[in-house]
Amino acid sequence: MDPHSSAQDVHRCDLCETAIVHSYCDFCHVNLCKPCVVDHISDGYHKHVIVPFQERRSTLIYPKCGTHTHKNCEFQCKDCNNIFVCSSCMASEQHGRHRFVEVAEVFKTKKDEIIKDTNELENHISPRYEEIARDLENQLANLDGGYEKLTTTMSKQGEQWHREIDIVINKMKTEISEIKVKHRDILQKHLDEIKQIQSLIKQTLQAIRKIEKSTEVSTTIEYSSKIREFSKLPPKVQVSLTTFIPKPIDREKLCSLFGQITPLSTATEENVLSLNQPNTSVRELLDEPELVATIQTGHENLRSVVCLNDGSIWTSGITNDIKCFNSKGSLLQTIQKKSGTFPNDIAVDSDGDLLYTSGATRTVYKVKSDQTEVLIRFEGWVPSQLFVTSTGDLLVTMFSDDKTQSKVVRNSGSTEKQTIQFDNEGTHLYSGNTYTKYITENRNHDICVADNEAGAVVVVNQDRKLRWRYTGHPSVAKNKPFKPRGITTDSQSRILTADSDNHCIHILDQNGQFLRVIDNCDLEYPCGLCVDNDDNLFVCEVYKGSVKKIKYLK
Repeated sequence: MDPHSSAQDVHRCDLCETAIVHSYCDFCHVNLCKPCVVDHISDGYHKHVIVPFQERRSTLIYPKCGTHTHKNCEFQCKDCNNIFVCSSCMASEQHGRHRFVEVAEVFKTKKDEIIKDTNELENHISPRYEEIARDLENQLANLDGGYEKLTTTMSKQGEQWHREIDIVINKMKTEISEIKVKHRDILQKHLDEIKQIQSLIKQTLQAIRKIEKSTEVSTTIEYSSKIREFSKLPPKVQVSLTTFIPKPIDREKLCSLFGQITPLSTATEENVLSLNQPNTSVRELLDEPELVATIQTGHENLRSVVCLNDGSIWTSGITNDIKCFNSKGSLLQTIQKKSGTFPNDIAVDSDGDLLYTSGATRTVYKVKSDQTEVLIRFEGWVPSQLFVTSTGDLLVTMFSDDKTQSKVVRNSGSTEKQTIQFDNEGTHLYSGNTYTKYITENRNHDICVADNEAGAVVVVNQDRKLRWRYTGHPSVAKNKPFKPRGITTDSQSRILTADSDNHCIHILDQNGQFLRVIDNCDLEYPCGLCVDNDDNLFVCEVYKGSVKKIKYLK
């Protein structure tokens, strides 16, 4: 019998191996009965942590201080790249007036992120890959039957033609066999790729489960999420089965008239997995949107708002400062712009760092650890509005120095990847002037621009092809023309845009069909928009300098 357990799996003391466990040393990780507790700590080792057995592994294992070796590092210094520090370090001149955060708080936040990632991988991402794999396996399983039908049809045609067409039949059967091999190779290739990714997901799950159960602070805090990497699903593969088209008998044109085999064609279907979407079910519009909160920012001519994952927001207007507020409207942080003029727009990148544009310097700046650095500097073009895509790319609307042309560029870091300026006929997609052109990316990767001067929402797909334009709706019985400003999208791929002069918000579906307006909540000159992870809408009111939080989905 295992000395550590009985038939009923009763835990036994690790020292005497007979008595029932009562306590646990959270430093040495051993089970102890009451008498053995005294023996275990008899060496006087001050690091022993004796806790009730039910509370085992609850004590955090802090890193040791490199300077003060007798102390644990229970804090991180935010002003020194989050290095671990002990209480003595905090009191030293090296860290005078620095900002600190408790390691236990960071540890808990990372643990929550790990639990969330585990749930996302197990319940959403992994099942989607399994679905893709099953589909490919089904296509492979049905492959022989489909091609067998083709050869049967061909054989019936051949029976009518008898000996004079035998050579033609054999030739075409050989072609069918070659296409079948290509078909199988295509499907098998994509299946192998999916299997490989599934294996990586399984390895990742095993790794983060191990971290999830661990109390090792360094390993947990160094954890880096792979959710974004795995959430970029591969295209769904549909390889069309080739067909055989019989033709009337004509001995002089035997080869061409016997029939035709269509080439093997492979079609890909967009397969999008949305991130940060708390509820994947369809969420309907409320009959009457509700005003949840109003945040007074103090900005003059408030124009932009960006939501963060923790519920806080960044705001900017025609002032030299950019402000961060929590969900209750309390000011958390203020950043003074590097250049003396107001920011054209703001955004937050995938690392949570603030980005902003300066038209005066033709530059996109990045604020990291309270330090402002140049991310991109343009020549001949003035950057205006920003948006960070689900893949981490940066979309920028801009106009030329002579103020006659506008375009959208996609950047990865400081490298330009794509320019969007003309449609298929070579016509400008956007009005050529300095008027504001807010931008966003929809869940289906459409790029949506609110072109104020053109009076239109212009939507292109990720291949830069124009999908549709929206120029307002007759049901919006207002006195002023439709001149959209802010634009955003929600978890349902709906598009929301601010009709500032008519004091309302238009809601469209992903195909540009008008759904309704938000014209209550005492809105006045709405401008910048954003939607948080719970589909709450945040609206900038230009002249009031306030941000309104609105619930518009059930």
